[in-house]
Amino acid sequence: MTPPPVKIDARVVFDSKRRLYDLQFKALGTNCRIQYSATSNDHAAVFAREAVQWVASFEGKYSRFREDSLISEINRNAGVCWTKIDAEVESIFAICDDLNFMTQGVLDPTMLPLIKLWDYRDAHECLPTDTAIAETMALIGWDQVERKPGSVYLPKPGMALDLGGFGKEYAVDKVAAIAVGNRIGACLVDFGRDIHALGTPPGAPAWHIGLENPEMPGASWSSLAAVDMGIATSGDYRRFFEHAGRRYGHIIDPRVGKPAINGILAVTIAANSCLEAGVLSTAVFVLGEEAGMKLVEGTFGAEGCIFMNSGIQQTSKFYEHVVEK
Repeated sequence: MTPPPVKIDARVVFDSKRRLYDLQFKALGTNCRIQYSATSNDHAAVFAREAVQWVASFEGKYSRFREDSLISEINRNAGVCWTKIDAEVESIFAICDDLNFMTQGVLDPTMLPLIKLWDYRDAHECLPTDTAIAETMALIGWDQVERKPGSVYLPKPGMALDLGGFGKEYAVDKVAAIAVGNRIGACLVDFGRDIHALGTPPGAPAWHIGLENPEMPGASWSSLAAVDMGIATSGDYRRFFEHAGRRYGHIIDPRVGKPAINGILAVTIAANSCLEAGVLSTAVFVLGEEAGMKLVEGTFGAEGCIFMNSGIQQTSKFYEHVVEK
């Protein structure tokens, strides 16, 4: 049975000054905004309806926060039985294979038990013990997931999937593709600062994307000119908890079973797609400056910038995207 789509309350207005339609709604745990050009109000409405319907169906099927989602069903069946999946799910799991390999295991869809163990929303009067971490890490590993045509199985009770490591970015690119399918040449899809810039806005050479200063959230330290690219930023400066004077962010290093702490405050990546940008930004945040920069430099079409306690490091051509102040 296909899970029902979530209910999304969306509104779209036309900005006559910028000659752009502005569609806004809440979904996927964040604020979603799509700015786009269209030939008429009917044209704009058709795209808006199709985009919102796709997001509603995607969230209804893949959100771990919904009891009736397919992901929740797979997780409930961990250690019990196989779960039937369709061709779309198999294609997404194939993407997981590629992303897990590309990020040297940093992106792992089985990370949910560790995410819950270190949930930044908890008080954490005491940190998880080494024993608890070791027991939880035994449940982590994309290579442990068993698959066969039309079915998937998590072999250990307590294992659980979470597509949060790339699901929002995947959705951003899909909505951009829907725009292309609706003959919309200028569109900026922004789901919680995971971005796909399609074409250029009316009367401007590029979409202008501000980069938030992790040391001063809410303020920008620089900005990018974006045309036909994905942009994503990963950081721990908004979602974290503090214990004994030390900050623990929400991005977990699956290699050690703990939040990544390496002096990096934020990573911004510009790439051919939002999915690639988002996955790389998270991977760099976990891998650290040296290994992270090598990963980005070795990825065709990707450029990145690392905002650290000690300063800012960027790839050789990242400056080409920066808007001069």
